[in-house]
Amino acid sequence: MQPKLIIHGGASSLDDKGGLALVRQSLHQIVMEVYQALNQDLTAVEAVRLGCELLENEPRFNAGTGSVLQSDGQVRMSASLMDGQRQNFSGVINVSRVKNPIHLAHFLQQETDRILSDYGALELARELQIPCYDPLTDFRIQEWLEERKDNFQKKMARLIAEPADTEARKGTIGVVALDREGRIAAGTSTGGKGLERIGRVSDSAMPAGNYATAQAGVSCTGVGEDIINECLAAKIVIRVGDGLSLQQAMTKSITEAQAHSTDLAAIALDQQGNLAWGKTCPVLLAAYHTGQSLGDTLELADDQAWGHVSA
Repeated sequence: MQPKLIIHGGASSLDDKGGLALVRQSLHQIVMEVYQALNQDLTAVEAVRLGCELLENEPRFNAGTGSVLQSDGQVRMSASLMDGQRQNFSGVINVSRVKNPIHLAHFLQQETDRILSDYGALELARELQIPCYDPLTDFRIQEWLEERKDNFQKKMARLIAEPADTEARKGTIGVVALDREGRIAAGTSTGGKGLERIGRVSDSAMPAGNYATAQAGVSCTGVGEDIINECLAAKIVIRVGDGLSLQQAMTKSITEAQAHSTDLAAIALDQQGNLAWGKTCPVLLAAYHTGQSLGDTLELADDQAWGHVSA
């Protein structure tokens, strides 16, 4: 089967063309690297791990290195991975001092306890002898210090770690892959909203924000509370399993989310290799490979709420 791949770097109100060009370059490079690996028989699960790792390593995105700080000045990250073929979900919540939270989520795929929170995730990292790592960047430190002056009046930190990006929000990264054997996997990773209350849990390590079966896979981004309220990823995938096309499932789910004044987005693919995306926010930072060509969603019109590429 022809592999397919779609990734995202968050949901945004970003309108700076220079910033978009840099984000496009990063996303396209990562799509090409992961797609080449898929073409060399990498499994969907391993492709998702690789894609999330590369996105976590890119300081521009709010996941792994470059993650935002919570209200107490600490970085706490969450990530999950779902193997659609096995319908197996694993993840970590509010983990600190690791470079790639997706690595822990990947390891937990084989465990009986598959979702660990802060202390348990840290203990797992020690057990696996994963080196201690500080994902904090100078940009995020300065961002937090500036917001501290205003007693943390903003509800969340910036999406992209670029000085010109003054108002963009809602950073998460995600990958959905279809491999040569027709297997689907989805992964999502985030540093959170930033500036949030200590202990807040995002959607990224929940089926609401990351879900896959043998029929379809979805990764979400945006305001986590909105995604959880919609149970967006699971809703889209279940509708595909119930007989809707991927495009129909995405359109119906995003239309419902629009009615609730949400701020979110989703990327998806199905077993036939169809790709789809939807958003209630102005910009979705997504890129994809159809098997023949590379594309992205960075400059869709604000009111273009969904789109798809047929297999």
